[in-house]
Amino acid sequence: MSGRYDHLDESSVRTRPSRKGNRPRTKDRPAHEDAVVGVVVGVDRGRYTTRIEDRTIVAMRARDLGRSRIVVGDRVAMVGDTSGEPDTLARIVRVEDRDTVLRRSADDSDTVERVIVANADQLVVVTALADPEPRERMVDRCLVAAYDAGLEPLLVLTKADLADPENFLRHYKALDVPSLVTRGAPDGQLEAGSVEAVRARLTGRTSVLVGHSGVGKSTLVNALVPEAHRAIGVVNAVTGRGRHTSTSAVALELPEGGWVVDTPGVRSFGLGHVDPASFIEHFEDLAPGTDGCPRGCSHDEPHCALDEWVAQGHAGPSGPARLESLRRLLRSRTGEDRG
Repeated sequence: MSGRYDHLDESSVRTRPSRKGNRPRTKDRPAHEDAVVGVVVGVDRGRYTTRIEDRTIVAMRARDLGRSRIVVGDRVAMVGDTSGEPDTLARIVRVEDRDTVLRRSADDSDTVERVIVANADQLVVVTALADPEPRERMVDRCLVAAYDAGLEPLLVLTKADLADPENFLRHYKALDVPSLVTRGAPDGQLEAGSVEAVRARLTGRTSVLVGHSGVGKSTLVNALVPEAHRAIGVVNAVTGRGRHTSTSAVALELPEGGWVVDTPGVRSFGLGHVDPASFIEHFEDLAPGTDGCPRGCSHDEPHCALDEWVAQGHAGPSGPARLESLRRLLRSRTGEDRG
């Protein structure tokens, strides 16, 4: 037999004929040394809006990335048309290593984590003092997620013109969680002083805002970034719940520097991915006291060594309150409401 394949032998088994010529198969991937790195600021139906300095680039993911998820805050390497001109499309070929990851699970029995935002350094928990009523357990869960992700937490209490914040804040005094209070103005906006206090804590940082629907999160974002035009919902007078207005996370640049990531309003925050054994490490004054704990100790049971550690004064004058706060946070993860 003779013809076009006469030159092939056993060494050619990895070569397949093609009308366009024969090309050896390879598992090597291109290095993409010419790729430029930007930050994902929005995700919408398979298209990723990214920012590189002063230009916005829309990109799609390369097939080589497989099923790995790309989220707001990710630093991504792109090739192709990165000019940012209208109707151009770049290609994401690599996701850079993440510094931090904020995640949640579907529920407390689900250990599969779902990444919400990458590379943030501050978690801003927004809760209303009234209309709707504040939900301490939701705030506790957000604090657990913040500690687990290595993010600094910040409480922002809205609608202080409707209720006194002191009763709510006393639950978090022992945790030393910083807090800010905002008040509504007669025109329906926020008092200028309230906005500026929040702005000062967010400038120069990447902050993720989370909270129930209707707590005033979008109102706050619009005050911080007026051109954002985030939709504002209304609280249902019967259920006391807000209507979801944000449908996906989006990163917005602050005029003074830094970013705020507005996330959709949530009604639950699954913590099935959080390991209680590692969570205690975020309480540096209490963690050494667990050395005497029995194996598998939940740190909220009769034989927990933390009780004796605190009683001996190792955690300082605030030790008892700190221990109770720790246990309250652990109960929020397991769904228990004792104490």
